[in-house]
Amino acid sequence: MKTIIVDDERLARLELKGLLEQFPEIELIGEASHVDEALTLINEFMPDLLFLDIQMPAKSGFDLLKALDNYPQVIFTTAHDDYAIRAFEVNAMDYLLKPIHPDRLAAAIKRLKQHTRQPKDEDNEQETIPTTNLTIDDQVFVKDGSKCWFVELNKVRLFESDGNYVKVFFENEHPLIHRSLNALDERLDQRHFFRANRKHIINLHHISKMESWYNGGLLIVLSGGEKIEVSRRQARKFKEIKSI
Repeated sequence: MKTIIVDDERLARLELKGLLEQFPEIELIGEASHVDEALTLINEFMPDLLFLDIQMPAKSGFDLLKALDNYPQVIFTTAHDDYAIRAFEVNAMDYLLKPIHPDRLAAAIKRLKQHTRQPKDEDNEQETIPTTNLTIDDQVFVKDGSKCWFVELNKVRLFESDGNYVKVFFENEHPLIHRSLNALDERLDQRHFFRANRKHIINLHHISKMESWYNGGLLIVLSGGEKIEVSRRQARKFKEIKSI
């Protein structure tokens, strides 16, 4: 996958180049320190992927994308989380905060590979919507009415079914998203998220207290204070998973 790094900081480019050496599928064909230099490289080499900084002198990463009729897949690399929603609006593949953690980079490249393998629907001439699995280090876009968030899954402590919606609990927020809990359960990493009952999926890392409950079940208290009853059948499964 032909790749260009666009970042005004030389040390940031060097660090990312070092991290990318672990991924033989990534072929680094150039790097640029500003938008005009990047435009020249992109028009000449037609890369498949950009690792793109946002804040750069004179012109931003978004200015670069505006200058292109068609741009490749984009993974933003930035020290600021203020642009996450705007990054989603330009269909960025991922949004990595500096300093870039190797596991987050690996997750981004894994998602990229899964996305590029998705077949096209020849009848509609549209790409099939990817249904890739989510890792604990992934960030997800959450929109509820006029409010939007770009949330790391490791900060989500609870998913709660609410009719045709799912309530997402993180920090002091609990927006509703139009998803089914079953569909969400299929995408979440079972090593970190557990289906406690028909209405709840909990993040195992946010369990603060646990005690025996009625009929062989469990009562789990999460870091946000939510109390979740685990059914007897699921309690057995939970004990099997967490026992040594």
